[in-house]
Amino acid sequence: MKYLIPVSQPASDWNSLSFDDDSWNSGPSGFGYGDNDDNTMVSNGTVSIYLREAFYILTTSDIESIVLYMDFDDGFVAYLNGVEVGRSLVSGNPPAFDQTSDDLHEATLYQGIAPNGIPIDKNLLVDGQNILAVQVHNAGTGSSDLTAIPTLLLGINKTSTIYRPTPDWFNIPTPFNSSSLPIVVVNSNGQQIRDEPKVMAEIGIIYNGVGQPNSITDPFNEYEGFCGIEIRGESSQFFDKKSYGFEIWDATGNDLDASFLNFPPEEDFILYGPYSDKTLLNNVLAMHIATQMGQYASRTRLVELVINQDYVGIYVLMEKIKIDESRLDIAKLNPDEISGDDLTGGYIIRIDKGIYDGFSSPYRAFNSENAIFFQYFSPDQDDIVSAQKNYIRSYVTEFEQAIASSTNRNNLGNHYTEYIDLRSFVDNLILNELSKNVDAYRLSTYFHKDKDSKDGKLTAGPVWDYNLAFGNGDYCGGDITTGYEYYQCPGNSPFWWDKFLKDTLFTNALQCRWTELRSSVLSRDRLENYIDSTVAAMDQAIIRNFNRWNIMGDYVWPNPPYFANAQNHGEAIFAMKNWIRQRMTWMDQNLPGELGNCDYYENFTSVDEEDPDPVLGIEDEWEGFKIYPNPSSGNLTVISPVNIQSITIHNTLGQELYTKEVLNRKTVTLELPFSSGSYILVMKSTKGVVRKKLIINNQNTR
Repeated sequence: MKYLIPVSQPASDWNSLSFDDDSWNSGPSGFGYGDNDDNTMVSNGTVSIYLREAFYILTTSDIESIVLYMDFDDGFVAYLNGVEVGRSLVSGNPPAFDQTSDDLHEATLYQGIAPNGIPIDKNLLVDGQNILAVQVHNAGTGSSDLTAIPTLLLGINKTSTIYRPTPDWFNIPTPFNSSSLPIVVVNSNGQQIRDEPKVMAEIGIIYNGVGQPNSITDPFNEYEGFCGIEIRGESSQFFDKKSYGFEIWDATGNDLDASFLNFPPEEDFILYGPYSDKTLLNNVLAMHIATQMGQYASRTRLVELVINQDYVGIYVLMEKIKIDESRLDIAKLNPDEISGDDLTGGYIIRIDKGIYDGFSSPYRAFNSENAIFFQYFSPDQDDIVSAQKNYIRSYVTEFEQAIASSTNRNNLGNHYTEYIDLRSFVDNLILNELSKNVDAYRLSTYFHKDKDSKDGKLTAGPVWDYNLAFGNGDYCGGDITTGYEYYQCPGNSPFWWDKFLKDTLFTNALQCRWTELRSSVLSRDRLENYIDSTVAAMDQAIIRNFNRWNIMGDYVWPNPPYFANAQNHGEAIFAMKNWIRQRMTWMDQNLPGELGNCDYYENFTSVDEEDPDPVLGIEDEWEGFKIYPNPSSGNLTVISPVNIQSITIHNTLGQELYTKEVLNRKTVTLELPFSSGSYILVMKSTKGVVRKKLIINNQNTR
């Protein structure tokens, strides 16, 4: 290959076929210094290098496609027969010879990662001699490395004609013309997408409606605009198939709410790329189950993604966890809300890896010498103020003091159920244990709290990050269908779950909820029908995804053998369904607790099978529902806007103390001979079930 390290601007036609490069140096491809990927070494501090490679095409009719793979550090512009065909991180037309790159970009081949391909119009080729020309620019004279490795690959339609061997790292490009899934197209205009900061890119979405094919040549009819995009994730960043976080932006880089593919208007989204999860469904299935349970979970949509003209496979478009009316619908806490009810919500805290501001529990994690550490998520570490930090830390500590004690009450006399939304913790445990999510309890674990005026208790969720679930984990017992994931993978998990699993109130709630869910949301037929219908919707996209990422039959961390050895997607789905069946059987036979007084645990009405949206608890929806007086001496009146069927009273341990059958009346008077304390009134009606805290202050009791 001919190369030049210029000391002045080359002739304007240096990239054309007619240019005379006899005075240029020659050397094998792989130009640069610093990364041990250089066959032709150049001096440290070289700012730019110009390359030319002539090649002969017998007849262009043999050529079906052309792709340029450019491994570079830090920017480049490429030309075929004098026409620009690719550019990254170099501005100017043409860029000056002594110009530095616009940003940093690390070469990939020396790291074992193939560079992205740039499709080129095959009509730029001519019969006979052709020329590929590339100029590569460094970040500066003080840069530690420079790399220039261009590879032009041509697809031919005749087996009798051979040009040169293809590189070992090369995979045949995946043809992509149309899809049954929505198509998302991102163009970062030559900027490298990295793990922070976000870079501005163009984004477009093609979707022609249910049952209609979507063509890559169709106009962007679902959305077209700008976004800021970055690589996201922790361990998943080491996978070849990256995941991305993006914000919808306007043309000047300001945040912009947008709605597409039935997502409510918002700005923050995730493009999760399932890779080690060969079913492609783990996160989709987990979010679906949580939503069907009646909890908020990220909406999801399977799409096919193209980034910078490179088809990168099936992705899951997801909502980022965020306080918003259309997402986690709790109060948003402002910095000036530092007293009274304002201070009591809303908060999101989490347990996760990474170094973030937060607070340590006074208690150790289960079976560990380490304290539980909670990170501030919303308000985040930059926005939360001291009064808010103190409040949420104190609230969690009071809850922990209660669950840690032998009586399940703290030194204020409060039972742990007065601090937590019991249903959410039960549902969280069920989903974590059903899926044996190896990250459960100890990583990607979120909790939130609304204001006290909104009955704001600490609530488990939203659920997040189930790629290493449903049997896809060869450590921490993630692959076996027996036992509790909580006990098989301790280390950073709160001690509460151990206490919960040994507390009659919690285990009875667990058994009631599990029995209910197994006849509805978690029935085998309903789960498998959802899996099968979702697979059917992906159609030929599955084949394209695994042509692009040729991992079937190979181990991808942390695949157990049944996923590592799966030869195709169908075998992976079969293994997943078989694993779930066995897991549900074990839970049927081994979950603790007894059925009884299940009305006490009814925070939510059931979810209709035909309706994908949860029917949320109704107590805040019923205008006109009243208990008065409350507190009372035990004599009180219940008023309901709909007909009452029955009323039961429970103590805080879930024990039923009183029941009254009612013949479709809207007003009921009660005389309760109870001692002073806190109770739970559970009312069944023609509309559903509602629970209310009841305070008895009986001066006659001793």
